[in-house]
Order: sequence, then C-alpha cells, then structure tokens
Amino acid sequence: MKLFIHDLEKGNFQKLLPNLLDENIIISDDGTIQHCIGCFGCWVKTPAACVIRDKYGDMGEYLSKCKEVVIISKCCYGGFSPFVKNVLDRSISYIHPYFVIRNGEMHHRRRYENHIDMQVWFYGESITKKEKQTAQKLLKANSINLDCNVSRVTFVHSIEEMEGQI
Repeated sequence: MKLFIHDLEKGNFQKLLPNLLDENIIISDDGTIQHCIGCFGCWVKTPAACVIRDKYGDMGEYLSKCKEVVIISKCCYGGFSPFVKNVLDRSISYIHPYFVIRNGEMHHRRRYENHIDMQVWFYGESITKKEKQTAQKLLKANSINLDCNVSRVTFVHSIEEMEGQI
C-alpha cells in the first residue's frame, strides 16, 4: 500500500494520478487539519494516535500500514509547505518516545516493523540551489528519524512536469 501526502488542489492531484487503487491512502488538505500542540499525548496518553481527533489523528497508523510514502509539496524555503509539515508533525506517533542509537546518533525507536521507502516531489517556479540543499538535508534527517529510506527527491518547476513520473 502507498500513502500519498500532498498539498495540491484536488483536480491537479487527480490529473497526476487518475488511476489510484482503493487500497492507497491519500492525505490532502481539506482545510480542517488542526496543528500539533506538542503535548506528546500520542506517546503517553493515546499511544500511536494523536489526541486531536480529526481525520489526521491516525497518521502513525497510516504510516504503519504502508511500504511507500509519496510526498508532493510546494518547496517553501527548502522545506515542506505548511500543510505537509503539519501532517508530518501529526505523524510522530509512528515512532516510540524511547531512544536508540542509530548511525552513532540518538533517535527514537521504531514502533512498527514495516520499512518505508519515501519519495518526495518538491514543486515551485523558482527553487534556488540553496533551497534544494536545505530540502535534501531535511529529508536526510527525516529519514533517519523515521528509520525509512528516501528513494527519490525530485524538484520540478510545475505540476505538469510530474505527470507520468509518479
């Protein structure tokens, strides 16, 4: 199963991926997402689930059920768009609050056995070289924290450049 997290308008997403199978999970901005409040309730009060019970409260579970995550985001200063960043913040329940040493660094222990391959598509008309470098560093850090593999990072100027490639 694939998990798609994107900030595209519905019509643009459907144009890019018109034939998605029903078993995939699609996370898109419907204007109702609440911000992570940093309470860590997903670790101590309701393990593996966000205490904010909106349709984004089960992101950890969604991540646990997939083998591949595809993120499509506008590149904002070398990072994700506010919506995509918020979704990822709401996904920390995917990992445990406990720590392990990985690659000589301290990171959170994994909660689930699945291994995720992540591909990220950044779009924007004028993504600078510095923003690309920042985005690549961010993705490397995210992949270590989530104990996943980033299999592809692509920067495009327009959504049309993604057609037929995802």
